[in-house]
Amino acid sequence: MPAVDSKETSQFVTNVTNKQTWKTPLIVLVAGCLVSAVGFGARSGMGLYLDPMTVDLGWSRETYALAMALQNIMWGIGLPIAGAIVDRHGPVWVIVSGAVVYALGFWGMTLSDSSGMLYLTGGVLTGAGIAFTSFTLAIAAMVRAVGPEKRSLVMGLGTAAGSVGQIALSPFAQSMIGQFGWSNTLLIMGVCTLCIIPLALLLPNHANFDEPDTIDLTLTAALGEAFRHRGYVLLTIGFFVCGFHVTFIMVHLPAYVVDLGLSGSVAAWCLALIGVFNIIGSIAVGVYGQHHSNSNGLSFIYAGRAIVIAALLLLPKTEFVLYLFACAMGLLWLSTIPLTTGVVTRIFGVRYMATLFSVVFFSHQIGSFIGVWLGGYIHDLTGTYDAVWQAGIVLGIIAAVLHVPINEKPLRRAVSAPG
Repeated sequence: MPAVDSKETSQFVTNVTNKQTWKTPLIVLVAGCLVSAVGFGARSGMGLYLDPMTVDLGWSRETYALAMALQNIMWGIGLPIAGAIVDRHGPVWVIVSGAVVYALGFWGMTLSDSSGMLYLTGGVLTGAGIAFTSFTLAIAAMVRAVGPEKRSLVMGLGTAAGSVGQIALSPFAQSMIGQFGWSNTLLIMGVCTLCIIPLALLLPNHANFDEPDTIDLTLTAALGEAFRHRGYVLLTIGFFVCGFHVTFIMVHLPAYVVDLGLSGSVAAWCLALIGVFNIIGSIAVGVYGQHHSNSNGLSFIYAGRAIVIAALLLLPKTEFVLYLFACAMGLLWLSTIPLTTGVVTRIFGVRYMATLFSVVFFSHQIGSFIGVWLGGYIHDLTGTYDAVWQAGIVLGIIAAVLHVPINEKPLRRAVSAPG
């Protein structure tokens, strides 16, 4: 057996390392933000297809709502799996494969001539694609490219980027539906999701970060210590409410606006305004989270949502009031993401951030499933969404209370001695 030349080995390691040096923090941040924008933007307009698709195919709103509910629960199931793979092997090929599945889901929706086919394509397949291209996976790569002092802001930027996609793609999708119909628009959006593939290749597959106390920590041990932590459990329960609010509004707000006698363009602009103001809210909480209690910020956001929903129910349902609602809700929209992720990273560090946040996010998606399905069920039963709006107020108050006792103090672990 030939001897191994230490100089050749050293040169090989250097060459491999140099192949990654061009992936600077700036490139990683830009690529991660664009992945977030395209992935989240493509799914943000799902509510725009509810009315034209159900009318054209003769389905009830509950049929479409259940498909979207399945999509969200599949997103929730798939994300912890994707997160665990990312923590172990890096994000690149996870996101690439997710983009392909995502596009196939959109294409499959155009072929759906039965509710079962819609559940499979728009629900299971698209949900899996969203999970494996999730902006949280991009954020996990982004925070590992910067120092601890910048992580909260980077989380805010990654979340805000999703809203940039929402702002761009929601009006775009509405315009395409008007010009080419819902089926062709789904194909166009499927092509858009394939743009994620070259962006994912710009992300580092393995990032270096300095966390001596997690070097020997296994994923199983990390999950065990998380589930024993009261703050993590409360955070997970509270995130259910975020999913209930966001997905119910995302899917049913367009139909709610049309039910009020307003045009579909008003609905599209409401979604766009939510996206615009979410950028402001996400970046603002990213800055806030660097210096203040993230859990207290979450309490404020959930209480604020309850107040905004209550105001919508009490005020006249004019176009101006709906735009005000969209602006206010946008400030509180996904600003929960940087703070929730911030609580996780403050307590447990970033080594298993993708997995630990994905488990919390699963609770979010259970709330999403219930919110979007319940919206369709209640509307078909009563002809109005009022009961679901009222449930959103109560849940917002409960979530605000749940986050008050969360302790964000970093978990103490024994550090192995070198050698």
